[in-house]
Amino acid sequence: MPSHSLETILKNLGEEPLNEAPALRARLVPELKRYLDEGRAEAEKVLLEKQSGLACARTLSAQMDGLVRAVHNAVVGHLYPADNPSMGERLAVVATGGYGRGTLAPGSDVDLLFLLPYKQTAWSESVVEAMLYVLWDLKLKVGHATRSVEDCIREGMADMTIRTSLLESRFLFGDRELYNTLVGRFDREIIATSAPDFVDAKLKERDARVAKAGASRYLVEPNVKDGKGGLRDLNTLFWISKYVYRVREPEELVKAGLFTPEEFRLFARCEEFLWRVRCHLHFATGRAEERLTFDMQRVIAERIGFTGRGGLSAVERFMKAYFRIAKDVGDLTAIVCAELEARQAKRRPVLDRMLGRLRRRRGGALVGDDFIIDNNRINVRTEHAFEHDPVNLIRLFWLADRHNLPVHPDAKRLATRSLSLIGPHLRNDPEANKLFLDILTSKNAPEVVLRLMNEAGVLGRFIPDFGRIVSMMQFNMYHHYTVDEHLIRSIGVLTEIEGGQLENEHPLADQIFASIRNRRALYVAVFLHDIAKGRPQDHSVAGAVIARKLGPRFGLSAAETDAVAWLIEHHLLMSNTAQSRDLSDPATIKSFADVVQTMERLKLLLVLTIADIRAVGPGVWTGWKGQLLRNLYHETEVMLGGGTADLARSERVRLAQEQLRAELPDWRQDMFEAYIARHSPAYWLKTDEARRAKQARFVQEADKAGRTVTTAYETDQFRGVTEFTVLSPDHPRLLAIVTGACAAAGGNIVDAQIFTTTDGMALDTIVLSRAFDRDEDELRRAERVASAIERALKGEVKIADLVDGKRPAKERAKAFQVPPEVVIDNTLSNRQTVIEVSGLDRPGLLYDLTTALGKLNLNIASAHIVTFGEKAVDVFYVTDLTGTKVTHSGRQATIRRTLLDVFQGEEREPSPRRSA
Repeated sequence: MPSHSLETILKNLGEEPLNEAPALRARLVPELKRYLDEGRAEAEKVLLEKQSGLACARTLSAQMDGLVRAVHNAVVGHLYPADNPSMGERLAVVATGGYGRGTLAPGSDVDLLFLLPYKQTAWSESVVEAMLYVLWDLKLKVGHATRSVEDCIREGMADMTIRTSLLESRFLFGDRELYNTLVGRFDREIIATSAPDFVDAKLKERDARVAKAGASRYLVEPNVKDGKGGLRDLNTLFWISKYVYRVREPEELVKAGLFTPEEFRLFARCEEFLWRVRCHLHFATGRAEERLTFDMQRVIAERIGFTGRGGLSAVERFMKAYFRIAKDVGDLTAIVCAELEARQAKRRPVLDRMLGRLRRRRGGALVGDDFIIDNNRINVRTEHAFEHDPVNLIRLFWLADRHNLPVHPDAKRLATRSLSLIGPHLRNDPEANKLFLDILTSKNAPEVVLRLMNEAGVLGRFIPDFGRIVSMMQFNMYHHYTVDEHLIRSIGVLTEIEGGQLENEHPLADQIFASIRNRRALYVAVFLHDIAKGRPQDHSVAGAVIARKLGPRFGLSAAETDAVAWLIEHHLLMSNTAQSRDLSDPATIKSFADVVQTMERLKLLLVLTIADIRAVGPGVWTGWKGQLLRNLYHETEVMLGGGTADLARSERVRLAQEQLRAELPDWRQDMFEAYIARHSPAYWLKTDEARRAKQARFVQEADKAGRTVTTAYETDQFRGVTEFTVLSPDHPRLLAIVTGACAAAGGNIVDAQIFTTTDGMALDTIVLSRAFDRDEDELRRAERVASAIERALKGEVKIADLVDGKRPAKERAKAFQVPPEVVIDNTLSNRQTVIEVSGLDRPGLLYDLTTALGKLNLNIASAHIVTFGEKAVDVFYVTDLTGTKVTHSGRQATIRRTLLDVFQGEEREPSPRRSA
C-alpha cells in the first residue's frame, strides 16, 4: 500500500484552516499525487504477481474511493466547514458508470455524481468546485454531474446514457438517506416501467458500437473494451439483466434463472480475463489504450506469462485464448437475448429456463422426430434430443440450412452442453458425414450455418483438425481474421461466385464455374485449405495429408479426395505465380502448367485462389490481382491446349508489328519501320496490343517536342491501378530513381516493366495501386507522381533527399520479425536471372533494393512487387550489363550479401518504401 496513508496526509495539513483554495491545493496536491503514484504501482504489482485483472481494478477503485473522500474532507474541513448544515447543505457523493461498478482501469475516467436534495446552494457549489479543482490538478479524467434527486429522475427518463450511469451508481460518502431516496425513486419510476425500451436501446447501441469497432469478434487487432466480445458486451448483458431481473450483483443472475451456475462461472471467467488484458494494456502503454494492436500483443502476452508451445508462438497462444473468450461472450449474449425473448412472450418467470421452456414447446411444428420449428427457428423437441441420437448434433444444422431457418439459441446452447457426445463413433458415422457434406456444399447459406456450428463448438469437435485452428490468430498484418473465421468466410465467397453475385468483379470465375466437374472437391478444398496452420511443417503439405484422411470420411470418391489434396498442397501456387513472376516469360507459364497439368485443375485453382484472397480481409483483393490471375489463366490455357509459349517466336513478333501498323494508319511507312526497329523482340512479345499503340504515339510526340524525359499516365478503375509510362535515357539506376520518386510522392508500386530501345532510351511501364475511388482525385495524385518522376530524372532534385524526407519516426512493423531472404534462380526464365527478395516491409524498401541492384551494375528487365501485410516479396528479372544471366557463384554471393545488407538498415532509421 502507499507509504503515506490518506489520514496522515490530511493530518499533515495542520489543524489551522487553510482559508484560500490555492493554498490548500498547493499543500494537498503533491501529497495526493504521491499517494496515487504509489497506489498505481501497488496495483500493477498485484496484477503482475496474481494475474488478476479484477483484483487490480478493484484495488484502483478502492484507492480512488479513499482519495475522493480525502479531497472532500480537506475541502470541507479547511475551506467550507458546515458545523450545523441546513437541509440545502446535504450532499451525497456517488460513483457512476464504470467506476460505479467498483472497478477502475489504470487510465479510466472517474465518473462522479454530486447529489443534492433539491437545488444547488452556494455552499454545495463551492464544495463541488473546490473538489474538482483538486482532482483536475491531479491530472485525473473526471466525468462529473451535479444534480438533485428530481434532476436525476427527469434526465434519466429522457436520456438513456444518464439512465445507464444511474443504474450502476454506488454510494461513496455523504448523506446516505439522500442516495437511498434516489435509488428508490429510480427503481419505482423508471426501471419498473421501461424495461422493454431499455433493452431495445441497449441492443441497438451495442450493434452500432460493434459496427464502429469492427463487426467481427475475430478481427486480429481487437478492441478490448468496445469490440465484439469485449468488456462492453459483458457490461451490456449485466445492465440488461439488472434492469429486467431487478438484481444488484452478478451472482444473483443464477438465482433469477438467467444463467446456470456453470454459465455464471463462464461469465466471471470472461470478465476476469478481459479485465486482466485491459489493465495490462493501460499499464504497458501508459494511457487508456483499448485496442490490442500488434505491437502490444507481444508485450501483453509476455506480461501475462504466455510461452510458445505446440507450433504456436507465445503471442499466438495469447490471442487464441483472447478469441476463445470473445466467443464465450458471444454465447452468453445469445443466452440473454433468448431469455429476454421468452420472457416477453410468456410474461411469467422461469425457474429452470432451459428445461421449463423446452417442455412447454413440444407443441411446435414438428420437423422429424426430434426437432420443431419454434417461433420461426429450428429447436429441439426435448432436452434429450442429442442423447437419443447424437447424429442430431449435425442434423440440427442440416435442418437449419434445408429450411433456411436460424437455430434457436436454446438448441445451440444444448448442443454446446452435449459436445461430449461427439466422439470417434459419431465422427465416423456415414449419415453424420453425409449431412455435414450437404451443409458444406449447400447452395443456400453454408457460411452462416458453418459459423453457427463453430460457435456452438460442434464443428471443431466433429472435425478435430478444424478444432485445432479455432480462434487461432496468425500474427501478421496480412490476415484480418482468425484461421477458422477465414476458412468459413472463404466458403461464403465461393458460394457468392457460384451464385453469380460476383460476376462483375470476377467475370472469368463466373464464366467457368458451371463447367467445373469437381464441385464437391472444390468446396471441401476451400474449407480445408488452411486447416494445418500453426503446425511446424509446411501447412500446405500437412493440409494435403489431412485432406486424404478426411475425404473418404466425408464420403468423397478417391478421385475427389486426390483433387482436394492436390488443391490444398498447391493453393498458394497461382497467387504467388501471378503476383511475383513475369507472366510474359514463356518459362513462367511452362513451369506453372507443368504443375497444373489439366484444365479442370486450372479452373479449380483459379476459383479457390479468388475465394482465399477475398476472405483474407477488407481491401486485400484488388482488380489488379484479378487481372494478373486472368492473364495467368489464359496463358496457361493456351499451353494446356497443346501450344507452347515459345512456338513461332518470330511469327508472334511479326503479327504484333502488323497489328500495330493497323493501329497507326496515319504513319508513313519509313517512320513506322524506323520505330519498330528501335524495339527488341522482347518488347513485342511482352506488351499487349493497346499498350503498344499508346506507347508508339507517346514516343512520337516526345520526339517531335524534343523531350528526352517525359511521362504519361492513365487510371484503370476496374483493376484498381494507375499506369505510368516513362521515357528517359537509360542507365542502371533508372528504376531506383523512379521508385524513389514514387515513394516520395506517395506512390505504391505493384509492378514494373522495363524496355531499352536500340538507341539507348528506356521505355518503362510503372503500375501503382490506386489511392482514390474518384478518377479526378486519382488523376491529381498521378500528376504529382509524374512530376516527381520527371524532376528526379532531370536531376532537378536529389532523389535521396526526397526519400529521406519521408522517413517515419516509428513503424508498427517493429512488432514483427521477418528474416530477410534472397533467392537467385536461373531456371525460372530463359533469358534473365530471377532474384526474389523477401523481408520486413518498410517505406522505401523498393527504392533501397533497386538502388543496390543499380550499384551492382545489373539491368532490371521487370519488377514484381507483392506485400503480405508486414512482409515484402519483391522479384526482379535481371541481366548483367552484357545482357546475359548472372551465373558466376561469386557474383551471385555478392548480390545476395548486398541485398541482405539493405535489411540491416532496419536497425537504423528506416528508409521509406512504398508510401501509401
